[in-house]
Amino acid sequence: QLAESGGGSVQAGGSLRLSCGVSTFTYTRYCMAWFRQAPGKEREGVAVIGSDGNTNYADFVKGRFTISKDNTKNTLDLQMETLNAADSAMYYCAADYNDRACTYPLSRLDFYNFAYRGRGTQVAVSS
Repeated sequence: QLAESGGGSVQAGGSLRLSCGVSTFTYTRYCMAWFRQAPGKEREGVAVIGSDGNTNYADFVKGRFTISKDNTKNTLDLQMETLNAADSAMYYCAADYNDRACTYPLSRLDFYNFAYRGRGTQVAVSS
């Protein structure tokens, strides 16, 4: 239902911007999120943004990643700075009309509990 773009290969210290088309998601109240999954690891929440504009980030990306919603382009974006090898993963976007989900700890979020989900875009960071 959602489609991510912007993944690719980058050297450590570099930047990437991921986008997720959310035009099919028409709810005015929402929680939107980015997740990631590295090989052999569980999918984990990276960042969320609620319809009230509040954001929350996992500790491992705080100060480096920025989540935003572009209402003119109807996209959910993730600006990633100062990337390192540990950031290499498949990145997924998700959206749900339960805006309270954005108040939960990121570690408690389950990708499959979001009503709208993307199929992922690969990010590879070489050191």
